[in-house]
Amino acid sequence: MIGEEIVYVSTCDLSGQVRGKGVPASDFGERLRSGVGWVPTNAMITCFDSIAEGPFGSLDDLILRPDPATRTRVDFEDGRPVEHFALGDVLRLDGTPWSCCPRSILKGALQRLEAAGGLTINATFEQEFQLPDAEGSGVAFGLGGFRAERGLAETLVAALRVAGVEPDSVLREYGAGQYEVTVKPATGVAAADAAVVTRQLVQATAERHGRRASFTPIRALDGVGNGVHVHLSLVDADGRPAMHDGNRPHGLSATAGSFVAGILRYMPDMIALTAPSAISYHRLTPHRWSAAFNNLGVRDREAAVRICPVTSRTPSGIARQYHVEFRAADAAASPYLVLAALVHAGTQGLVDELPAPTPTEEDLSTVDDAALAEAGVERLPDALEKALERFAASAAIGDWMGEEFRRVYLDHKRGELAWLEGMDDEARLAEYGRVY
Repeated sequence: MIGEEIVYVSTCDLSGQVRGKGVPASDFGERLRSGVGWVPTNAMITCFDSIAEGPFGSLDDLILRPDPATRTRVDFEDGRPVEHFALGDVLRLDGTPWSCCPRSILKGALQRLEAAGGLTINATFEQEFQLPDAEGSGVAFGLGGFRAERGLAETLVAALRVAGVEPDSVLREYGAGQYEVTVKPATGVAAADAAVVTRQLVQATAERHGRRASFTPIRALDGVGNGVHVHLSLVDADGRPAMHDGNRPHGLSATAGSFVAGILRYMPDMIALTAPSAISYHRLTPHRWSAAFNNLGVRDREAAVRICPVTSRTPSGIARQYHVEFRAADAAASPYLVLAALVHAGTQGLVDELPAPTPTEEDLSTVDDAALAEAGVERLPDALEKALERFAASAAIGDWMGEEFRRVYLDHKRGELAWLEGMDDEARLAEYGRVY
């Protein structure tokens, strides 16, 4: 049967879904200039493929222009068509960034960080997923559970390497049929690109093995959630680590302390971007090894941000390894918006010269509100509706990301909630499980 190879030019949109258009691979060079046609109302397509009420209607045109650095072509050598796609930016017809393009929003956040502190970010996204038909196989972190999916894991590692994403680990996680994939850090927007590519290759690999991989935030109310943990560190203009200072508490440099303080202060305002589904908040509860409060911890997997351990014993080695982990995100979110929110909040901490937060050590679910407030800690919103209220009321969000984006994002998420109206928790879990 005849065929001509197609490359899929795409964006990871407000719902964390990858959407775009396929074009002949032979035309890709031209598409680097002209892009493909796009329309503003595409931003209102929810994860359920409903169209939320929004400001655009049938008006206006945009272009989706691929970035050649993101071009991903993987031949699985199974006799089927190659996996071939590229990520890009949604632009206005004059080539300027569109206000509601997640990748462009991240670029703006990174430019702000560089202007404010001469810094950029190294990051990687640690992603959990489940294979629903493997829910009874193997014990948590066990060789048997890994062995059951070794073929899939080895195909995935090979696919990542071909795609230019450097694999780090694949493991059988704690939850039923749950696995985790990690990749090596990348700088700036490339870190979010790698997160999107990794997720797509997990799904493509599973499909090639006759399976389905689910990144839904949580599959069962009594089960564990699927989180996305963002590991990040600051580097200066010369590429030198800027997170560590061995003379300061817990090794957190003054710069890093202000950056982390900004993330924690603005976390309740931005949680609607990082945990953006109606079911995300079943995971963000105490004693689920996720995050329920806007606190800093040291090697504490219940903390929203934790200082991670290092293994080096030399000052330079410690500085290179030293980083923090943000734990209140999941795969219903666009990685671009997750990283943009973290960078903007951290940059605000730098601008305001916020003091480094004091790590908590106790079970915060047992601490009363007055004591939490005195420590500068609060319970995160426990429902998407409440998270959207904080997002809507935050002056900082409007300043960082623009009022048009905020309005569109709120409309988008309200349309998502409207789709779920009348469904009980089990039906909602199933509905999200169908699309993530």
